[in-house]
Amino acid sequence: MFILKSDNSISQVAQLRSPKFRQAGSNCTLSFWYYNYGQSVGAAELQLLVDGLKQPTVLWRAYYNEGNQWLKAVIQLGRLPHPFQLSLDKISLGFYDGISAIDDITFENCALPPPALSCEGPNRFWCRDTKACIDSLLVCDLVDNCGDGSDEDNCNPDLQCNFETGLCNWEQDVEDDFDWVRTQGPTPTANTGPLKDHTTGTARGHYLYMESSKPSQFQDKAVLLSPLFNPPGNGTCIFRFHYHMFGKQVYKLSVFQRTVSNTKGWLLWYKFGNQGNRWIRQTLYISSSKPFQILVKGTVGDGFTGDIGLDDMSFLGCTLYNGNLPTISTTTSGTSVPATLPMNNCTEKEFVCRASGRCIQMIQKCDFRPDCSDKSDESACVMEVCDFEDKTQCGWYQPALEQMSGNYSTHTTSIFKWELGRGANLYPGQEKHCPLIDHTTCTEEGWYLFADSSNGEFGHTVDIATPVISLTGPKCKIVFWNHMNGSTIGSLEVLCKTGNRTSKLWTQSGNQGPQWNRAEVFLGIRSNFQVVFRAKRGVSYMGDVAVDDITFEDCSPLLIPGRPCTSEEFTCANKYCIPKDNLCDFVNDCADNSDESPTI
Repeated sequence: MFILKSDNSISQVAQLRSPKFRQAGSNCTLSFWYYNYGQSVGAAELQLLVDGLKQPTVLWRAYYNEGNQWLKAVIQLGRLPHPFQLSLDKISLGFYDGISAIDDITFENCALPPPALSCEGPNRFWCRDTKACIDSLLVCDLVDNCGDGSDEDNCNPDLQCNFETGLCNWEQDVEDDFDWVRTQGPTPTANTGPLKDHTTGTARGHYLYMESSKPSQFQDKAVLLSPLFNPPGNGTCIFRFHYHMFGKQVYKLSVFQRTVSNTKGWLLWYKFGNQGNRWIRQTLYISSSKPFQILVKGTVGDGFTGDIGLDDMSFLGCTLYNGNLPTISTTTSGTSVPATLPMNNCTEKEFVCRASGRCIQMIQKCDFRPDCSDKSDESACVMEVCDFEDKTQCGWYQPALEQMSGNYSTHTTSIFKWELGRGANLYPGQEKHCPLIDHTTCTEEGWYLFADSSNGEFGHTVDIATPVISLTGPKCKIVFWNHMNGSTIGSLEVLCKTGNRTSKLWTQSGNQGPQWNRAEVFLGIRSNFQVVFRAKRGVSYMGDVAVDDITFEDCSPLLIPGRPCTSEEFTCANKYCIPKDNLCDFVNDCADNSDESPTI
């Protein structure tokens, strides 16, 4: 069926209407192929006309010229209990020049479930009038799956909400950035958000949505709080909900469970990115030994086409809790118990070996050479080799986080910071800008350190530093592997910080490709300094800086031997011994440059 050409009268409308259908089942979808090509071809839309409703519901729109190609449209109709028909309207404002066509119209899964002679089993429900046998998980989920409404009879209204009359017993969180909005019909922005609700399948029904347009900003969060529930004990509490995540810049929807009121709780489920223009059902099984609450959190993406919808939220096998959840204190005492030192005669300027009580010079602490028998002089220092596989940061620390007071999870979850990661924990699509495998094991299970650019804003920087290194030798260098992939990657710098003075030793910016790259930075002889990795965030979250396998090579300082230098060695002016092969090689091997003297 096609429209080729017409006259140029104003506001032409060509309509193609379906037969009238009596009803549709809950999984009903309509698909067809369409062609809309030409300089002034105009728009097209598919409308749902339901008996008894004056207002049509827009199900689908094609905006103007879509190229010389056939495209497929898949439209979710869902449960429609009343007679309805579809109208495909072609609109031309003024002059029409182009071709519009439709072909291969298909209805799928639109029948109600068939009657059954019997319906046995603990997980089955036998519909009262239609005699269909359905899954018991479909009972009291705000959808008439039976076709006679019997699966929605005798349900506790306190355990379900379709948002037709408000938020029911759900509440907006006051600690988030903005609120979910109750609406009906399409959201204000084109090409994102639902066109209709899930309960009625029409523009008359209501649902909640998260508005991603201004003033909302990237990473802003809207949180919805459930009522409180008793622990399910030996039974299972089941949470069902329908979500809609349509738009090129849709970011994240997540569900948390908490048993303490002033915490974020723990993650039960999440979904990232565009999931298509459809409502999707999700079922979560919840266990808890304490009273609990569910949090549904939407997070704004990098633009205005990121609206997220929620509808038909229900609980099965759960009971409401009458009390309040406990709270925990977010203050810390600030006191620490000093380590017990052995008996010693050391001065304040000396370091006490923990096992023996031996005194060594403070400059021998954190110099990559263990001078104490128990190596305690190197214990609170950066590790010589770090691959992050033991899930520690090997002595590296973040000064900005150390300065923050209060509860860590409360204050730093959305801050641009360094953290441990691995490919196995990535969400779909994140591997485009974050390493899928580490460098050490070359697997998704291996760990690395990365600066997560889904937090923070353009230009933010984050440092991770070593504790103070007392002294290094003349050949000291730091070797590491870095991963900088993504369309909006920022930069990575290696800095040397001595007191209040910071100098740049190495820098790299921009996309370096989807692989680990080796880097080597010469340190040489330095004293009382820190090495700092500084990541700078790009314009969006599409670019995480990562490092792995950080190694300090040949960094222990020179040792004055308790003997004269041999005939194969050169005696430095400071009494150090070095191989004669190292003379006049443009490297300060002696630490006082006497091996490079012109008088040799």
